[in-house]
Amino acid sequence: MKEMLAIVDYGMGNLNSVKKKIDRLKATSKITSNPKEIINAEKIILVGVGHFTKAMKNIQELGLLEALNEVAIIKKKPVLGICLGMQLMANDSEEGNTEGLGWLNANVRKMKVNDTLKFKIPHMGWNKIIKSKESALMKGIPKSTEFYFVHSYYFQSNETSDILNETEYSFKFTSAVEKDNIFGVQYHPEKSHDFGDVLLNNFISL
Repeated sequence: MKEMLAIVDYGMGNLNSVKKKIDRLKATSKITSNPKEIINAEKIILVGVGHFTKAMKNIQELGLLEALNEVAIIKKKPVLGICLGMQLMANDSEEGNTEGLGWLNANVRKMKVNDTLKFKIPHMGWNKIIKSKESALMKGIPKSTEFYFVHSYYFQSNETSDILNETEYSFKFTSAVEKDNIFGVQYHPEKSHDFGDVLLNNFISL
């Protein structure tokens, strides 16, 4: 049976919390590291928490790189990256000085703040998004909605047209992106209550 949505298991992150949220939204999904299942899925979610270099190494060792590129670049199926999953879509990261998937013209940089008393690293907790453009992913989500963040590195998009959300935390950074079939969010919709559900349901409905 063809799975509607594949949650990619590359050994990094909170797969089960995303799976539970998708189940609650009454969508069919499967956690998998099988390249064929990933290619045959209608949509994929790339979840991740942890080190960029380790994530890319796991993807390569599990034989997932070609499958992910086929889904995202060749077949152009909807892909959603969450947290580290979004960062992996960039050209490279300062976290280990490692090349990423290169789906988006962006770089991942270490968060640096001047006021270390006011702004703690990692950036953890609720923060507002600034919607940069309209999107089917953001349908029904108000302009200044708060989402839940946990990260020490940030996504720096080099293409203004790809920026979907920005967030202020000592400085402004890209907190969501959209380019054609590729979507990414730095925050965790699975931990962001009602509007996180709205965002995930929007992705499911694409």
